[in-house]
Amino acid sequence: MKAPRLLLLSACLLLPSLAFAWGAWHSYRRHFHRRSAYHTVFPLRDALPNARLTPGALNPAVTQSDLYRTICVRGYTRRIRPPEPYTERLKRRQIRTYRYPDHWLRDYEEDHLIPLELGGSPTSPRNLWPEPHYVVGGWGSYRKDRLENRLNHLVCRGQLSLAAARRMIAANWIAAYRRYR
Repeated sequence: MKAPRLLLLSACLLLPSLAFAWGAWHSYRRHFHRRSAYHTVFPLRDALPNARLTPGALNPAVTQSDLYRTICVRGYTRRIRPPEPYTERLKRRQIRTYRYPDHWLRDYEEDHLIPLELGGSPTSPRNLWPEPHYVVGGWGSYRKDRLENRLNHLVCRGQLSLAAARRMIAANWIAAYRRYR
């Protein structure tokens, strides 16, 4: 009679541990092995940077008169892009400054408000901000990247002035996207 009680007691003690271990393993697998399927979706207000923290900054080497020696040259942005260790440290610090609840670096792009393609400062913290990849309505970093390329093409073809492109993207990139998509 003691053996069945002991077996039942062992099962009662062991089952919750096994269930917890299975749940922990399943959670680990879901978050770390299929990361791309799970990401934070930010509210619309986070699609634009805080203008007080990230007002934008320009690269003085890029002007309307030297476009064809700078931003309109293939590979220009690759040469001036800041190194990843610099932007990663800045991203960590700015995520805290922006008070984002999500601290996963993978959910953000340390982005230039005024893009390198339009002569934004490559390294100024006033021009860099942790832009979420996924924002309600699809207004995350990937969509802004498409706008940056479009505005660069318009500027380099002479269809839009450099100053106008910079002003629009710094003021409200979503409005600029809607206008130039």
